Amino acid sequence: MKVPFSEKIGYALGDGAANLVFQLMMMFQLMFYTDVLGIGAGAAGLILLGARVFDAFVDPLAGIFSDRTQTKWGKYRPWVVGTAIPFALVFALSYLSPDWSERAKTAWAAGTYALLMALYSFNNTPYSSLGGVMTDEGRERTAVATVRFVAATIATIIVQVVTLPLVRLFDNPKTGWGVTVGIYAAFAAVMLIVSGCVAKERIAPPATQKNSLKDDLKSVFGNAPWRAMFALTLVLFITLALWGSASAYYFKYTVPEETLSFSLFNGVGQALTFVAVVTLPGLLSDRFGKKATYLTCLALTAVFTAGFFFVPPTSRYGLLAMGALKSLAYAPTIPLLWAMMGDVADHSEWQSGRRATGFVFAGIVFALKAGLGFGGAVCGWILGAAGFDPAAAVQTQTAQQAIRLSVSVIPAVLFTMGCVALCFYPISKRTEKVMQQELNARRTK
Repeated sequence: MKVPFSEKIGYALGDGAANLVFQLMMMFQLMFYTDVLGIGAGAAGLILLGARVFDAFVDPLAGIFSDRTQTKWGKYRPWVVGTAIPFALVFALSYLSPDWSERAKTAWAAGTYALLMALYSFNNTPYSSLGGVMTDEGRERTAVATVRFVAATIATIIVQVVTLPLVRLFDNPKTGWGVTVGIYAAFAAVMLIVSGCVAKERIAPPATQKNSLKDDLKSVFGNAPWRAMFALTLVLFITLALWGSASAYYFKYTVPEETLSFSLFNGVGQALTFVAVVTLPGLLSDRFGKKATYLTCLALTAVFTAGFFFVPPTSRYGLLAMGALKSLAYAPTIPLLWAMMGDVADHSEWQSGRRATGFVFAGIVFALKAGLGFGGAVCGWILGAAGFDPAAAVQTQTAQQAIRLSVSVIPAVLFTMGCVALCFYPISKRTEKVMQQELNARRTK
């Protein structure tokens, strides 16, 4: 099942839109809550974590509803298009800063964040599922995921490099954040609508499959690759959120501005990520398989992340070099995660005779968001315990040490735990080939 390059680009726009939201939350949400909105680090951490309880109910519903949608446009495309505008509107509202009491602002942050995460589920679960049914060929699926993450990387560069300078164009940071995120939200809505209109669904569940939530639960939770990928995704996004949140504080309070700006550091890292995402995932996975490539790259990422602890905050070239190595090591894993999730949906169909693509991806989106919330919450709690004070221009030695550990040793340990989870993923290069051959034979009968 070949996918035209124009369709790959159209589909990729959806992840560009999602990353305008996701990267902003991962890098700046906690700091926005503490330094701009004006709520405590502990309360901000609870907001990020508390929404996960809500997600435990919302995320499965997104998968269940999208799997059971029947239209002439398919199961997943209508959800991507239909939720685009509400998703963008709530995204913009989430970064407004009303002049209310701290309790009222905390309630505002909690409500908008929970609603944003719910809409993220009903948009991103069908979007991710759509990528799993555009093709059943392994190399082509990796190509779709690679183009998708080229767009995601471009969005990441924009968020990490452009956001703070754009906010600083305004005298009032509250106005700066509101306008900046409003611009991102408008682009995100358009990109999601285009993505849902352009991409095509080519794989359908077996014709004899009946709707049964019990059987869907059994086929997914009983699927060893799904369990391994759920654990990997949870640990991975806890780590990314922790590192992303802590790095914003690291460059604001620990690294002198004259040594290296946060925007420049991110720009160099994301430029290298862009090059690596374009060139390496297909090449390495074709040669070694997706699992072996992912495991090796994630282990190297853990090593280079730990290296940040040994680089002095005043060493410009040391920070740039360690960031470059980390970015190059991590980049091939970005598209492979979602290509492997398509393989998980295939494996479930191969083993059980049932295909519940939306439900498979719903669990992973829940793990992603749970990781995002836990990582941000953990960062907030670490800073709070270390005596971080957003009103202080210079932080205490204890707070600075906590920030340094949060961008080095702690995420390195968590990346290593991700490697352990991946060891339980049973789909090797050979298994993938056999699985695709047998599924193709079934579908052509």
